[in-house]
Amino acid sequence: MKSSRYWMTVSMLLLTIFAFAQVKNSQTMTVSINGNCGMCKKTIEQAGSVTKEAIVEWDADSESAKLTFDSTKTSEDAILKRIALAGYDNEKYLAPEETYQNLHACCQYERTLKAEENPSAENASEHQHGTVENQEQINTLQTVFDGYFKLKDALVKSDANASSTQASAMLVSLEAIKMDKLSAEEHTSWMNVKNSLIEQSKLIAKQKDLKKQRAEFNTLSTKMYELMKTSDTQQTIYYQHCPMYNDGQGGNWLSKEDAIKNPYYGSQMLTCGNTVEKI
Repeated sequence: MKSSRYWMTVSMLLLTIFAFAQVKNSQTMTVSINGNCGMCKKTIEQAGSVTKEAIVEWDADSESAKLTFDSTKTSEDAILKRIALAGYDNEKYLAPEETYQNLHACCQYERTLKAEENPSAENASEHQHGTVENQEQINTLQTVFDGYFKLKDALVKSDANASSTQASAMLVSLEAIKMDKLSAEEHTSWMNVKNSLIEQSKLIAKQKDLKKQRAEFNTLSTKMYELMKTSDTQQTIYYQHCPMYNDGQGGNWLSKEDAIKNPYYGSQMLTCGNTVEKI
């Protein structure tokens, strides 16, 4: 038994070392993030982490997280925004009330970072003012795009549970969008695809069957492509195609990297496909 625990610890350590090795130009900091349990840990870490960009390690006892990120690709703010949108208050952003209320009962932590509960009234006032402004800023299309890429990555790994979790997080981002923050072109596109994106995200979140999740993702990707075409994503996005999917009818997806990692087949045919457009 002791031997099993030892090798499990060694395996986790090696995985952590490998993960850190994937993040270049790394910057590390520790921040306060509210939460309670193992379920909170999983959600916080999945919401904040992005492959080759950011790694979040959250500790329940201290209610703090170690952020390691590539400072040329992302920032502390971007990571904490995603975590707030997933339902967890942190030292820079408060989670939307509705999102907090939708957390599982065991995950509804004491909101110590709320202004009225902070023992320092002066700092709390400043923090609350900043948070209101920041919540206005986090309800942008970028949070939706980030959620889409994390969902795609989960499908590449053929992880149905992670795909369901990421779709749920993406749904929160979709429902938090404030249309008055969109450009005229984005607004028109958003109105055309909004209902479909929400419906597809709900269906993927409810499913535990990879085949069905991938079918909904195919439709989701078509609508996401329309939305990304009208938005300033501030980075190159690759629109990619798998000719084998859906009995030869094909399937498309969007990626932040040119290398093909097929979300419709995962490791079975990981490199099947090609880039058809750069956005």
